[in-house]
Amino acid sequence: MNTYVILRRSGWRSAEELEEAAARSRKVGDEEMSDDIRWIRSYVLGENDGNLGTVCVYQATSSEKVREHAERAGLPADEVIEVADTVLVRPDPEPVAA
Repeated sequence: MNTYVILRRSGWRSAEELEEAAARSRKVGDEEMSDDIRWIRSYVLGENDGNLGTVCVYQATSSEKVREHAERAGLPADEVIEVADTVLVRPDPEPVAA
């Protein structure tokens, strides 16, 4: 599997909408496409328009499977970019409450 970053701009109006989307994403990935995709983590973005976006990290067999997963889960996938390498300077900080 390769690693991909997915940019999802202004996809949600609230944290509740985002939580519902995350549940759909998890269900599709774990129950329908487990051989093709794994959700690693997401960073929630506060967009200029007041909505929420995300930058998501997935492992998948192809970028097509990333887009298929997004479509099945009803998620935006504005950009899907394959990761060439990882440079880890520090571990992710502890999450803060949204």
